[in-house]
Amino acid sequence: MKINWGTGIVIAFIGFISFIMYFIITMNVDDAYDYDLVTEDYYAEELEYQKDIDKLKNAKHLNENITYKKSVEGLIISFPNNIDFKKITGNVFLYRPSNKHLDFETTISLSKPTLLIPDNRLVDGRWNIKIDWQYNGKSYLFKESINY
Repeated sequence: MKINWGTGIVIAFIGFISFIMYFIITMNVDDAYDYDLVTEDYYAEELEYQKDIDKLKNAKHLNENITYKKSVEGLIISFPNNIDFKKITGNVFLYRPSNKHLDFETTISLSKPTLLIPDNRLVDGRWNIKIDWQYNGKSYLFKESINY
């Protein structure tokens, strides 16, 4: 049986439309392609952005800023040594761009100048860490993208 050019074009269109429909359905149904790149309350965070800029400026003027390192126990966050760590308050927020169910927040309560995020809370991959902390009535912010 011979296929003329009109039938070939129709078959090509049907094949192309089928491929596109398969691609759209796969992307919408499969959880492996589900990425949450924006936070739930995006507009509220946008209004708070100027305060974050001021906190980042305050952190730049510190002699020593926050540092972090990966260890066997987990992620160790070290606060500046030249300040009294007992007066530090605030929150640590870890955001996982690929899965919002892994995001978590913890309050800062220090008994030594370091804070440990346990290894069982963190999976390998990219994390955005945000440490919003206060010392002697002044607010500071540390933001970084890390690969754990």
